[in-house]
Amino acid sequence: SRLTCFGNPGARRSLIDMGRKVKLATCALNQWALDFDGNAKRILTSIEESKRLRATYRLGPELEICGYGCADHFLESDTFLHSFQVLVDLLQSPVTEGIICDIGMPLMHRTVRYNCRVIFFNKKILLIRPKMHLAMDGNYREGRWFTAWNRPREIDEYYLPRMVQDVTGQVTVPFGDAVISTLDTCIGTEICEELFTPDSPHIHMGLDGVEIFTNASGSHHSLRKLHVRLDLIQAATARVGGVYLYSNLRGCDGERVYYDGCAMVAVNGEVVAQGEQFSLQEVEVISAIVDLEDVRAYRGLRPSASNQSAKAPGYPRVFVNFALTSRDDLRVVPNPAIQVRYHTPEEEISLGPACWLWDYLRRSKQAGFFLPLSGGIDSSATACIVSSMCHLVCDAAQSGNQTVIRDSRRIIGEPESSEYIPSDPRELCNRLFVTCYMGTENSSAETRSRAENLAKEIGSYHLSIGIDTAVRAVVGIFETVTTWTPRFKVYGGSERENLALQNVQARVRMVLSYLFAQLVCWSRGASGGLLVLGSANVDESLRGYMTKYDCSSADLNPIGGISKTDLRSFIKFATERFGLSSLKRYRQTVIGSSHYRTWFMHVLELFQQHI
Repeated sequence: SRLTCFGNPGARRSLIDMGRKVKLATCALNQWALDFDGNAKRILTSIEESKRLRATYRLGPELEICGYGCADHFLESDTFLHSFQVLVDLLQSPVTEGIICDIGMPLMHRTVRYNCRVIFFNKKILLIRPKMHLAMDGNYREGRWFTAWNRPREIDEYYLPRMVQDVTGQVTVPFGDAVISTLDTCIGTEICEELFTPDSPHIHMGLDGVEIFTNASGSHHSLRKLHVRLDLIQAATARVGGVYLYSNLRGCDGERVYYDGCAMVAVNGEVVAQGEQFSLQEVEVISAIVDLEDVRAYRGLRPSASNQSAKAPGYPRVFVNFALTSRDDLRVVPNPAIQVRYHTPEEEISLGPACWLWDYLRRSKQAGFFLPLSGGIDSSATACIVSSMCHLVCDAAQSGNQTVIRDSRRIIGEPESSEYIPSDPRELCNRLFVTCYMGTENSSAETRSRAENLAKEIGSYHLSIGIDTAVRAVVGIFETVTTWTPRFKVYGGSERENLALQNVQARVRMVLSYLFAQLVCWSRGASGGLLVLGSANVDESLRGYMTKYDCSSADLNPIGGISKTDLRSFIKFATERFGLSSLKRYRQTVIGSSHYRTWFMHVLELFQQHI
């Protein structure tokens, strides 16, 4: 194995003279794609907070310098250049002194692009560790931009750019699959997907004596996914023993996914520290004190694991003359195991999409949201999510979150001298959320009433309009050109006529939605435009059960990945959580909508044929 030493080897002391308790810090950061300046500030803030907590190792999320969602910008050299410029600023900052920093950024080695961790200490880069298993399923396409490092336990010499050489005094540094050896322990690195693979690196690193595993992740939220993630982390340290440090991104960095944070620390199969899964806080740092002797004792109880360790192939080690522990730690108490906190699926629907909407809104520089509120379960669920967002914003503002306060003032058009602080979710909802019931002569009084009552309860600025004039105008153009008059099936028309007339109604709603979204703020004496929200659930998308270019065509669709079954459960939850009594009257089937009416008439026709 290749050995590299940073510092004076003669300064190494015996383990008898060393402490055994170490304080580690990990974080969840709300990074923006290509926001290099903002990302650097949040990284420095997390390092500063880690030092304030007296941690000696700080772990950050995946690709935190440039942001995970850069997409094809990863194919541009400027992305790599600006990432190095940020790295230089971090190396030079006094904030990063006295603590080992584990930073995520893209790198190019021998003209090949890699997703990497850069680990440095006191202006010296210890190791650049490339990702070995890329995420290529579901929402992930890492293989489009990066190449996996497929040489286990091997390292190369990486030639640093001159701007970095000028700061570190190093020409080359180790690049590849290696581990860090301090004066008192050994640290190994995993990156996101590597935890989910069958042959995870932590197994082999643990057998080679690595005691602390780190995982920098860019893992998005989906319902019930946290259970899977936590099971893997707990199983990792339960099998081989050790400390597992997990960091994740938080928020929406420009893509259609929400990264759900939940940084944590696990020891020997038990979680000892856990961060928030959903929050509007841009920087969250958690720390834990762990006893390395607990790891050694845990491993010593399993002779079969010791036998495997004795013959396990070794990793290249990069030595650094620094101890994570202190000598005077006899009275330091390690963190005890905690009860893991899970949200119910209904809570996840209430919180995850709400946080995503707030991030998207503040970064789009728009003035709020516009929702066609039909009185059905899907659009009502979307309205409840926006209401949940307003509750989260008010709670964060009242707790003193200055970023949320500044963003909310800008979004609702407060002057720069304003001292406005959101406190009432209904008042905030009225200023940034417009709902609109778009009825026709076929619409029921019940759906209109439900829409109006829900809008009143959540506080949205509500409009109730009739669109028959617009529908007749569109159909009139067809009649003028062809001299044919289409009719609904109940009036003797064919199936094709019936479907075409229903789709005209639906598509007129889409056109009017964008018209009102662009001009309703102007009509209220405010500036800016609104983002149009859709309300098509995942079951409709998978079955194709929707009209193209109707209200399912929108800027954002908060429930696009949620099933009808989960939405029904969420409606029940929202009724109790937010006190929305109007939701109690919802039936599972709403015959008043055109889609359901078509289905109902079809079933009725089949029934009549059989009798």
